Amino acid sequence: MPATLVEQFRTYLLSRRVTDEKRTEFYLYWLTRFHAFCKKQPTDPIITEDIERYLKHLSHSREGWQVKQASEAIQLFLFYKNQKKINHGMTNLEIGAQWKAVAEEMRKLLRLKHLSIRTEQAYIGWVRKFYKFMKGFSPYSLDSSNVKDFLTYLAVEKNVAVSTQNQAFNAILFLFRHVLDKKINDISDTVRAKRKRRLPVVLTKSEIERLFAHMSGVYLLMAKVIYGCGLRLRECLQLRVKDIDFERNAITIRSGKGDKDRETVLPDSLKGNLCEHIKKARTLYEKDRKNNVPGVELPQAFERKSPNAGKEWSWFWIFPSNKFSLDPLTHIVRRHHIFRSNLQEHIKRAAIDANIPKRITVHTLRHSFATHLLENGYDIRTIQDLLGHTDLRTTMIYTHVVNKSKLGVKSPLD
Repeated sequence: MPATLVEQFRTYLLSRRVTDEKRTEFYLYWLTRFHAFCKKQPTDPIITEDIERYLKHLSHSREGWQVKQASEAIQLFLFYKNQKKINHGMTNLEIGAQWKAVAEEMRKLLRLKHLSIRTEQAYIGWVRKFYKFMKGFSPYSLDSSNVKDFLTYLAVEKNVAVSTQNQAFNAILFLFRHVLDKKINDISDTVRAKRKRRLPVVLTKSEIERLFAHMSGVYLLMAKVIYGCGLRLRECLQLRVKDIDFERNAITIRSGKGDKDRETVLPDSLKGNLCEHIKKARTLYEKDRKNNVPGVELPQAFERKSPNAGKEWSWFWIFPSNKFSLDPLTHIVRRHHIFRSNLQEHIKRAAIDANIPKRITVHTLRHSFATHLLENGYDIRTIQDLLGHTDLRTTMIYTHVVNKSKLGVKSPLD
């Protein structure tokens, strides 16, 4: 005898590790009660009003967490039923052409709104994933239920992080609003990705010294700038000559995360090396001007206003590449900053050579900057300002990784 739809759903939950066995039984209990309340079979269609009536009824006699659990069980079951209906066969040429046209139109609109190239790449990437998920469906036939199913799929089957699910939603919201000219109705009952608490990897000061001892040249200087100033990788790469203020011991970060400007400290110990490096960059700059090479990339609004500013020394990169490259937006061949993966590879290799048994990335240096400041007694608000965090709660994560011996905490074993 073939398994019932509910039994298949149970197998699905356990095989995909959506929940553990105990919670799965609770989900099946709520589903049974829900179908009995609606006087429907599991195979019958369910409308939003059915769910709302049941949850309202449940709230009169059950606690809030139980109502929430019941709602999640029903949404997961509906997602599972919808998945079984989707045609995963090969899409026809006409539908494929529609999706391609939609993606191209979205790319044009992203550039008109002056969003960054990385945002453009991320959003177009999510449209491609959405297309693969909805294979066999025209983009113009989509509605809010498809968005809900896709976000649930990311949380349940792909087990993505909360931030990844949010980015996917923002990309699809842009697609619906600006390209398809459709509204996304309330999808608050979508199964959300589980927020996992992850403490940042932090190096001790001796580990920082060991890491730097296995680096040299421009990549050592970049690593020191990131650690000494608390920069993100992109912020370091995009530094320009005008952003360094040696007299005030300050570095200005332009258009950082969230398109915000901020100032951070410039370490005294970096001044000499940075000055020498800038002199070498000046040689490249003068060579480009002599050969009449196109100026460096500028912020889009400023480039329209002052198209020749890219040829000025003040706008030149602090860390210019030795080679020319093609600008993906303007298709102009010119000098860009050092490619991000170059520093990432040097950091990774140095960590291995230094025999540091931690998962170290470029961002680990920024985490270490914040933690070491906290250990040195600087207040959390100052650190928040230097890091450019909008929400203090983001900065507060570093309070969990500071050296506990600073607080006088001793293990009972000692």
